[in-house]
Amino acid sequence: MLWIIPCTNPVLVLKVHMEHVETQYGNLHCIMSGTPKANHPVILTFHDVGLNYKSCFESLFNHQDMQEINRHFPVCHIEAPGQHEAAKTLPAAYTYPSMDQLSEALASVLKHFGFRSIIGLGVGAGAYILARFALNHPDLVDGLVLININPNAKGLMDTFANKVDIIANLFGKDEIQTNHDLIATYRHLITTTMNQSNVSQFFRSYNHRNALDVERPIPGGNINVRTLKCAALLIVGDNSPAVDVVVDCNSKLNPTTTTLLKMADCGGLPQVDQPAKVIEAFKYFIQGMGYLSSASMTRLRSRTTSSSSLMSLDGPRSRAHTNELQRGQIHSRGNEEKRVRSHTDVSMDSISSMNQSVSKATEVAC
Repeated sequence: MLWIIPCTNPVLVLKVHMEHVETQYGNLHCIMSGTPKANHPVILTFHDVGLNYKSCFESLFNHQDMQEINRHFPVCHIEAPGQHEAAKTLPAAYTYPSMDQLSEALASVLKHFGFRSIIGLGVGAGAYILARFALNHPDLVDGLVLININPNAKGLMDTFANKVDIIANLFGKDEIQTNHDLIATYRHLITTTMNQSNVSQFFRSYNHRNALDVERPIPGGNINVRTLKCAALLIVGDNSPAVDVVVDCNSKLNPTTTTLLKMADCGGLPQVDQPAKVIEAFKYFIQGMGYLSSASMTRLRSRTTSSSSLMSLDGPRSRAHTNELQRGQIHSRGNEEKRVRSHTDVSMDSISSMNQSVSKATEVAC
């Protein structure tokens, strides 16, 4: 199926191709825009539980600031079995795949479309699936942007999922109590556009996930520990229900290749709540990998009065040296940030170019 979708930028019109890709664990609904290029990875997205590619990523990819990325990179959105709009109820004989199996199913998607490598962008369950795929297939993943990543196994709980459980999984308590319009919108999307039986099965699968079992490499210690080999950007809102587990995940990953962005005044879905700031961080991340060298880069504003985000902005364009951090003096902002790697407290105004020879770990507010 081919769709022509105009974006907010009237100059850019995306041709979107939709199809179901058969895998050994069921069909994955894929939405492909752009044409793969030999010298560029494909941006591959995976949504969270209770969402599909539209409700999870449409506001991000249709944002005018995203058009620079859309022009340079093909994008493939993947929807888990039975999670696309108006999906039919999965057959009773069908066993919903585990998180491990869904991650392995991605290999079939890459083979089907002929992708050589990807930059993964995942939220919640999708972030977990992409992280596990990167652990098992490091040669196929150039970078990961993981929003609300939870690397831990889920404890014993009810296997029955309903919309209230999913809302609590997506949004923080403050959002649920105060942002009534947003919550009402997502309740409506979940209950009217998603197949409830299928959503419950996906949610149940996510709640039975295994731990990723990643370990931070220690200088002078075992260099062969299980960890992500690619550059990774972890993103979480400071009002998200996932904030603690994302900070914990950051503490388990390689500090020379991992960046944590904790967004101030932001809730459970940063890509929906503050898409422009997520896009700006995404641009810096991609540029640090050696791409988008000529992209228009508006500066993220520093706000030193806020207990804010921790983010490294990478200067070198060599992908082999992405995110090699210069350690600076750490400024304690409470017990939570003590668990985060060292960073240099600088003003964004002092960063005049992304073409510096040394990377910087920078505290910025979003």
